[in-house]
Amino acid sequence: MRQYQELLRNILDKGVYKSDRTGTGTYSCFGDQIRFDLSEGFPLVTTKKVFTKAVIYELLWFLKGESNIRYLCQNGVRIWDDWPFAKYKNSAEYSGETIKEFAAKIAADESFAAKWGELGPVYGVQWRSWEGKDGKTIDQIAQLIEQINRNPDSRRLIISAWNVPYIDQMALPPCHTMFQFYVAPPDKEKGETKGKLSCQLYQRSADVFLGVPFNIASYALLTMMIAQVCDLAVGDFVHTFGDVHLYSNHVDQAKLQLTREPRPLPQMKLNPAVKNIFDFSYADFELLNYDPHPAIAGEVAV
Repeated sequence: MRQYQELLRNILDKGVYKSDRTGTGTYSCFGDQIRFDLSEGFPLVTTKKVFTKAVIYELLWFLKGESNIRYLCQNGVRIWDDWPFAKYKNSAEYSGETIKEFAAKIAADESFAAKWGELGPVYGVQWRSWEGKDGKTIDQIAQLIEQINRNPDSRRLIISAWNVPYIDQMALPPCHTMFQFYVAPPDKEKGETKGKLSCQLYQRSADVFLGVPFNIASYALLTMMIAQVCDLAVGDFVHTFGDVHLYSNHVDQAKLQLTREPRPLPQMKLNPAVKNIFDFSYADFELLNYDPHPAIAGEVAV
């Protein structure tokens, strides 16, 4: 994961200080790009421990097309709690609960979750139920799989989360806004029998310390899943950034990571029996040989 280390170093060396909507302040660069060959291992940051369970459950949640955090809370994943909790905390119904107590209530109480666990039409809704001007909904993921199988040379293998009329209804406008797939034909001279699936993500806004390690792992995993169900080998994951930034309260954590030597990449094993993208469950993933440095805490800017 030296690519990630280089990205951190570039922001610390060349980033400009900018204010932001959270009031925290960031050091920011614009237009960077990193690339990972997925055949070399699963690109999971090793200079700090990444909560891989959250990566998997969040991705499954997206693929379910859901917008309520209840599924995540029920599975011990709390990476989306801050936004609905902030709304609840400012309401007349708030009675002093901690965010942990709020998440437990979301998990246990369906009616409470229905009222306070909604994020609006965020990623999963746009992926699975994109609503156009005429009210017709489109399952972009199902359509993508069909297109890859039918026309792998297409230059339109694209998923978008940036549905303009609905941005203001989302708890957080999409940071990872659009991603495109590319199928390279097999190289017969090398004895290849399958094409290779690559993915490029455009991320308009990227929290390099907290968010980017999750984003890399999530889209690498999604590429592996789609490759499997389309009977393809894996190619590259390309991560292209708009505003990639380090929050001012994460500078010390980033510098600590840069003192740590990256370790060998782990491997992610998928259950080969799964042939439908929507049939994957948490039990179908096995992370092997992950030996990271200790976790580093950092506060989410909301």
